[in-house]
Amino acid sequence: MQSAATQQAYNYQVVRQFILMTIVWGVLGMCTGVLIAAQLVWPELNFDTPWLSFGRLRPLHTSLVIFGFAGSAQFAASYYAVQRTCQTRLFSDRLTAFTFWGWQLTILIMLVTLPMGLTTTKEYAEIEFTGAVWMAIVWVAYGIVFFTTVTRRRTRHIYVGNWFFGAFILVIAMLHVVNHLAIPVSWFKSYPIYSGTTDAMVQWWYGHNAVGFFLTTGFLGMMYYFVPKQVNRPVYSYRLSIVHFWALITLYIWAGPHHLHYTALPDWAQSLGMVMSIILLAPSWGGMVNGMMTLSGAWHLLRTDPILRFLVVSLAFYGMSTFEGPMMAIKTVNALSHYTDWTIGHVHAGALGWVAMITFGSLYHLIPRVFGRERMFSIGLINAHFWLATIGTVLYIASMWVNGIAQGLMWRAVNEDGTLTYSFVEALEASHPGYVVRLIGGLCFLAGMLLMALNTWRTLRTRQTLAIEETEPAHAG
Repeated sequence: MQSAATQQAYNYQVVRQFILMTIVWGVLGMCTGVLIAAQLVWPELNFDTPWLSFGRLRPLHTSLVIFGFAGSAQFAASYYAVQRTCQTRLFSDRLTAFTFWGWQLTILIMLVTLPMGLTTTKEYAEIEFTGAVWMAIVWVAYGIVFFTTVTRRRTRHIYVGNWFFGAFILVIAMLHVVNHLAIPVSWFKSYPIYSGTTDAMVQWWYGHNAVGFFLTTGFLGMMYYFVPKQVNRPVYSYRLSIVHFWALITLYIWAGPHHLHYTALPDWAQSLGMVMSIILLAPSWGGMVNGMMTLSGAWHLLRTDPILRFLVVSLAFYGMSTFEGPMMAIKTVNALSHYTDWTIGHVHAGALGWVAMITFGSLYHLIPRVFGRERMFSIGLINAHFWLATIGTVLYIASMWVNGIAQGLMWRAVNEDGTLTYSFVEALEASHPGYVVRLIGGLCFLAGMLLMALNTWRTLRTRQTLAIEETEPAHAG
């Protein structure tokens, strides 16, 4: 069992809680995703029930996966890493406990209100005003815990992973507050203070940077901690990691307008978003290369370490997604890709390939350590999870790429007299096989998530416990 000294040195209780809820919300969010993917294959699966319709379940799926699964994972990882690299206990056990229970209440609010149709209709920001205020309160408490812990550190410098976690916390707070400014008219109905093109611009300033900071920057903090730890060697270039950080946070915030090409947004703003998106490729790939090169001289470990495979494959998907995104921001490419399933494929290349994969690898690294076990219950289950996740991701994104390009070409095709060659229904019929393949890919990915839940449950049922190490090797701090 854990010693009293261990309990006093670091607060692992909240890390354990967030790990378990990461798995719970991941299973629920991915089950919802599989259901709505099946509805596009068999529309009758909505059972003519409003709260089971695609339009209500889709925002629930994204919210459960983004805020429930990915959010809980980043809470767990940041709380663990900041203690280890600062060599001090988290600030205020009570406030830390509040962030856990407060965040779970936020997800429960989404779980209840979104299927009821109580929504702002803004992508990734569907939670209504009352819930958004509560979410902001919890987030401020998170920031207080994290930054106060950093200021009380026993180390001379701030490890680079904490710079990424800190930027993630600060920028998401700013994005959330500005995008949710509204006039409430009841507990679950409000109207934004913005209108028209301004509202669209603010929303996609938020929407793209929710991807950039909630689904990228925090996970880069995880990458800079868990990849060196799992491979047991220093990060390849500490100097490159600092350049990566400052370049990324400087450029990412400007990329949102590329979601509004060929709209009422002024052309100069569209072009600015396109240019910044293209430039963003450089720091993104700098971080990917830094992570990959950390394995220099240790690539042979991939043959025997499935946890490292998750981390490395996540970096490969990160590199691919951050190449595809700037390419899709180019106006001529965007004219083909926008509003098609290609965009869905791109989002899930990042969400499944990057976010989920690095989360899985990080959690497999964390679980034995914070629960005091020698290792995960079954390495074979981790291997099976890896292959199911990889195959599922490839099936998903490949089917959406094919669908998206086909849709874009069919929608643009015209006859000699200027009439459309294909009707929308014909494009939809051509997309049906891709939706079947996507469903198969989603089922594979969900099956892997269920194996992780089983493996975690069996690990926690193991009676043998070990003392948790309290020292941090120099290469990770």
